[in-house]
Formats: sequence, structure tokens, C-alpha cells
Amino acid sequence: MGIMKAESEFASPNSIEFKNVAAQEKSTFEERNAVCFSTVGKDMRPSSRVVLLKAYNADGFSFYTNYNSRKGRELQENPYACMLFYWPVVNRQVRVEGKVSKLSKEAAVEYWNSRPLPSRIGSKCSEQSTVIPNRDFLMNKRKALEELAAKEGKASITKPESWGGYILTPDYFEFWQGQSDRVHDRLEFKKNGEEWTMRRLSP
Repeated sequence: MGIMKAESEFASPNSIEFKNVAAQEKSTFEERNAVCFSTVGKDMRPSSRVVLLKAYNADGFSFYTNYNSRKGRELQENPYACMLFYWPVVNRQVRVEGKVSKLSKEAAVEYWNSRPLPSRIGSKCSEQSTVIPNRDFLMNKRKALEELAAKEGKASITKPESWGGYILTPDYFEFWQGQSDRVHDRLEFKKNGEEWTMRRLSP
């Protein structure tokens, strides 16, 4: 990959064509929507996990999860978080920071209803981050839900109240582009009001 464009060509993070990098048809990504999502609770201990990005638009970056999970609890204590994308095929890393808020219940229901049955059952049978006695406990819950779906249909596997969406509204981007000569390329965007300020950083 070449270096990123001259500073004068940027007006906002979108000028770097974030969506195009994430969706390049000619490149093979194992999971191009996978993103490392990091939170920090009131105990000031950071935690990270990989989530699947479900939407990206001018409002921010959206994903779905269990609100009672560790990340859900930490977001309730501290709504600021960080997403880190890494695409080794194109040797690019993108860091996004901002404030996280819940999506509407209507949005969560709409997305839940679009999910395949195994995904619904997986989310319904797991109270994410809670301690369970053994794996059989989980498998028995899954089996009961599969039997319910077989008897009453897919719609019987309804969205749990503890499951829904979040959106990270960005106020900071950092783009890192690896170079074969090891002198990498790095750009930073900070939001001030409605405007973005861009700086080139030493890699």
C-alpha cells in the first residue's frame, strides 16, 4: 500500500475512504467486520474483546450484544470506549474513540428479527459473562430452545430484554498504514465541535 494522501486533501476521516478499505472486493478478509472493542469500568481496569460491526454511517459504529455482559456493565459506568480495526491484507489499522450509547429498542428488535435461528438461540441461551456450572447447562438450554422453535416456529425465539445494540459516536480517529520500508504512515483526526482537525503523526 502507498502512503496516505497529502494533508491538504483531507477534510474529515471519511476522506480516507474508511468504508472502501473495509469492503475491498479484491482483498480477502477472514472477517472484515471484526473489531477489537475496549472498555474501562470504574475499577479502571481495561478489558477488550472482538465484536462484529453491524453498521457504519455518519452517526457512528453499531454492534449488538448482551447489556448485562462485562462490556455492558463497564459502558454503564463509563460510556467512553475504543474500537480497533486491523486488516493485515492491506496492512492497515484504524483506531476509533468516542462515546457509546444504546440504540433504540425498535432497532434492536428489527435486527433481532433479521437474524438466523442459530444466532437467536445462541444469544437467548447465554446470559453472557455469568458463571455457569458446566457446558451441559448451556447445551440443555439450547436444546430446549431448538425444541421450542421446531414446535412453534422461529418467531417464538424472541429477543431477550438484556440484548440490544450500541453505537459508538466517534470524536477521534487514527489511521495507520504499514509500509514495506518500515517507515509507516499515521494520521490523526480529532473532532472539535462539528469540525475535524487532522495531524500527521510520527509512526
